[in-house]
Amino acid sequence: MTDSIPFGSWPSPLTAAEVSAASPRIDGARYVGDEIWWGEGVPDEGGRTTVRRCAADGTVHEVLPNPWSARSRVNEYGGGSWTATDAGDLLFVEKTDQRIWSLSPDRTPTPLTPGDGRMRFGGLSAQYGRVLAIRETDAEGTTPLRDIVSIALDGAGITSLVGGSDFLAHPALSPDGTMLAWIAWNHPDMPWDRSELRVGRIHDGTVSEWEVIAGAGSSPVQPVWADASSLVFADDVSGRWNLWRRRVDADAKPIAPAEPIAPAQADTGGPVWVLGSRWFALLEDDTIVAVRTQGDDALVRLDAQGAHVLPVPPVSELLIEDASGSRVLISGAPADAPAGLWEIDLAGAADVRTVRGGTSPWGPEWLPSARPVVVDGPRGPVHAFDFPPTNPTAHPPHGELPPYLVYVHGGPTTHRGGAASARIAYFTSRGIGVLDVNYGGSSGYGRAYRERLRGQWGIVDVEDVAAAAAGIAAEGLADPARMTVAGGSAGGWTVLAALANTDVFAAGISRYGVGDARALAADTHDFEAHYLDGLIGPLPEAEALYRERSPLTHPERFRVPLLLLQGADDPVVPPAQSEAIRDALVDRGIPHAYIVYAGEGHGFRRAENIVHALESELAFLGAVFGFPTPGVAPIDLS
Repeated sequence: MTDSIPFGSWPSPLTAAEVSAASPRIDGARYVGDEIWWGEGVPDEGGRTTVRRCAADGTVHEVLPNPWSARSRVNEYGGGSWTATDAGDLLFVEKTDQRIWSLSPDRTPTPLTPGDGRMRFGGLSAQYGRVLAIRETDAEGTTPLRDIVSIALDGAGITSLVGGSDFLAHPALSPDGTMLAWIAWNHPDMPWDRSELRVGRIHDGTVSEWEVIAGAGSSPVQPVWADASSLVFADDVSGRWNLWRRRVDADAKPIAPAEPIAPAQADTGGPVWVLGSRWFALLEDDTIVAVRTQGDDALVRLDAQGAHVLPVPPVSELLIEDASGSRVLISGAPADAPAGLWEIDLAGAADVRTVRGGTSPWGPEWLPSARPVVVDGPRGPVHAFDFPPTNPTAHPPHGELPPYLVYVHGGPTTHRGGAASARIAYFTSRGIGVLDVNYGGSSGYGRAYRERLRGQWGIVDVEDVAAAAAGIAAEGLADPARMTVAGGSAGGWTVLAALANTDVFAAGISRYGVGDARALAADTHDFEAHYLDGLIGPLPEAEALYRERSPLTHPERFRVPLLLLQGADDPVVPPAQSEAIRDALVDRGIPHAYIVYAGEGHGFRRAENIVHALESELAFLGAVFGFPTPGVAPIDLS
């Protein structure tokens, strides 16, 4: 028998502390000899990123001891903060000083790069006896300078291989060490707008000339050498990121046009928000294992007979971390369990084993099944995933419809798949539905869908989120009077804009959200310094649009309760943005709460703050909609 209990108050075994611990944040993985190494966030240790290893006997050991933390700040979002040599030497970027350090077994870390505070490193990779990295150097009076460098493991110094662009990513050394391939792009473009795949020959330790192999009007990513004269890469020249192959001669000049590899109406590739992401790998038998994304993610093996879907747990955030022989390391989020890291052996039956995470401390009966949703929006179809209230011990009173959280992802050029994260299950197990919306501008559905947002940020995203919310309400699945829109960063902008410009939502939750687009353009870091040129328009020509679109321009339009969550040290969206929203709410007499977390940046990493923020969101919903939240302290709405 189940009990009749109002939505929102269902008893749940999912505590905020367990949710924080249940989903490991995997930060890269690779094979080191017979071992698997991976980076992992440790919320209970101040959110630091450690490196761990799984030995051949299955035991797990810490490689990077506390208080060391591997975290890069290149392009602000970092990525590729560590790598390892085949001999078992760990190379990592220490969070506090952004230097590269070397840690040999049973020794203390030693620095490999200068400590003058001007340099940051990221995108580390060990290739054919070298360690390559992206270096970012502060230059007085100008934007940071970036180049691809080779790091000497004996501490002899840094060699600059190539620069000449505002941004660089994915350096790939040819097997014979004579050529370098890489991705480059310049302001005002973002890497998913336009980038170039370049190849150059290495003369006297540097690349002085290069050829453009792909790009200019498209967005190639992740070049990989198939052999000393052949490159495989992903490019969206067709409108989808698909795989291509192109040959070059000994002088790095292309021999023939690029050839497509198994084209599909799905993406193998994605936005380069962080350095080092990989969507495919070449195997020893000349086949390819690749991610394909159309809303959800799938893993496929490409051979002469075509594409073969591989049965692996992740359906969202799927990445290829490394490959060795017939073995492949993948990370991602399953449909019915927290995120994790897996190894798949493609020799024979494609056996899959869990390396880290990927298992739920709760039974599957507590986790909602994602329902793909497509609704008609003003500009075309809008994609979303619906996670209905799910609890085996409770049911609602007859005729009651559930409150819903409508999630708006950040970016805005990212996307969500149909993975029931522990965070989502925290709410659905209590009788609160979750609708995760991939509004126009999201990746994962091709370039045309992504570019729907071009020049329309604050309009298309708001229209699409409102249409998706109204769509499930019209189906009779959600209470239209208890819809809450929630999101962080760029998603927080859409939250605020939706509250100011629609009457669909009864409340909002903004995590480090953007309230003033002009302030964001003035304050943000170099990687996104011209992002708004494409999302709204270039300044100063488009200043009137910035003013009109910004939620803070229209404080009189705020009418419903709002929860504001903010990191005190956020360099991307500084606290001043949230404080201005708070002040507008105070002036208007709108019920609200403003919570600032010391020591947090753009996103929360400390366990105590993750727990407090999650409980605050639940308490906020209970306060606004009038249902009790057992086990969670009430929140004071000023």
